[in-house]
Amino acid sequence: MGKLEDLIQELCPNGVEFVTISSLIKRCKDKAKNYSNKIKVYSVSNTLGLIDSNEYRENSIYSDDTSNYTVIKKGMFVYNPSRLNIGSIDYFKYDGLGLVSPMYVVFSVDENKILNEYLHICIKSPSTMNKICSMIETGARFRFDYSRWGNIKIALPPMPVQEEIVRILDSFTELTAELTAELTARKKQYEYYREKLLTCREETKWEKLGEYCELITKGTTPKTYTNSGVTFIKTEAIEGSIINPLKLSYIDEKTHNNPLKRSILKAGDILFTIAGATIGKCVEVPPELIPANTNQALAIIRLKPNINRKYILHLLKSSYMTSYIASSVKGSAQPNLNLQQMNNFPIPILPLEEQKRIVDILDKFDKLCNDISEGLPAEIEARKKQYEYYRDKLLNFKEVKRDGRI
Repeated sequence: MGKLEDLIQELCPNGVEFVTISSLIKRCKDKAKNYSNKIKVYSVSNTLGLIDSNEYRENSIYSDDTSNYTVIKKGMFVYNPSRLNIGSIDYFKYDGLGLVSPMYVVFSVDENKILNEYLHICIKSPSTMNKICSMIETGARFRFDYSRWGNIKIALPPMPVQEEIVRILDSFTELTAELTAELTARKKQYEYYREKLLTCREETKWEKLGEYCELITKGTTPKTYTNSGVTFIKTEAIEGSIINPLKLSYIDEKTHNNPLKRSILKAGDILFTIAGATIGKCVEVPPELIPANTNQALAIIRLKPNINRKYILHLLKSSYMTSYIASSVKGSAQPNLNLQQMNNFPIPILPLEEQKRIVDILDKFDKLCNDISEGLPAEIEARKKQYEYYRDKLLNFKEVKRDGRI
């Protein structure tokens, strides 16, 4: 931070001016009617964070009718004002032209006053996002008021200070990107060894999953939820090999013990998504979430003690299950496995010692890839928090009025 402190002391020791966003930007409305057909279009359904990546080029669609699209060029900002995407903003870093639908607001910045990267950091900061969210118009399809948004003020330090702030925060971003790439590689390594270790010999005995279960059942959607009480686990709470506590719902004890009695969970139960686009997600229920319950989108698999629970969990995540799902739901518009199909899932039965050996190896990879308390996910989360801490600290300038008053 030494260089930044020196720059601030030299260029703005008493603070900086706070200016409106509208004084730094110019809205762009260049329609694509004069452009040739088959030009790349940035789809509304894509994530703005992909705007400068290879995925942008690969996932772009081509339109024969470009008359209603707005042209974007390198350095332009794209903002999605819809209620579901408040805060979705990025600037176009790709050399070439792109198009966005009229649902986006496009603007360029005065590069003599502010860096694209610095403005992006300011807009994505909590203080600015809180102001944006406070301007949301309830009940409207679009709740973003461009003119009011432009009146939000941000700190405008001298260019050398902006450059140093961007450089410092970029170093955290680059480290996070490196760790994310490492995590992707480890996940592929985990998948490779999982398939290799679970590949069976011709003489391997196969049995139906149901033969090794005390029960396979599912739950029901309750009529009402509560703010606290008995944990209720939905599919969206399953993230990798863990259940995200921030995405849990709750029901009262009466509902848990009566209408939903069939689906009362026990620690060690395996939950497996049997319906919808997320079919195949699975996780073990940890003891700290008990008492707990679930709905009909998740099968509850309670195993007998004569098989290694984690061995089954790895099998359910393997290509055996992926292939089984594909063959079982073939021709179905809505992917769905019923409980009988779950019972009939064929599993290779290995000696318990061999099951344990496989589990010990795969658990190490799984922990490295999915454990939020240690391993790469924890390291990535720590770097993100570090970025957020320094971003808020670096943007915390004293305000100086135009006449020099603090």
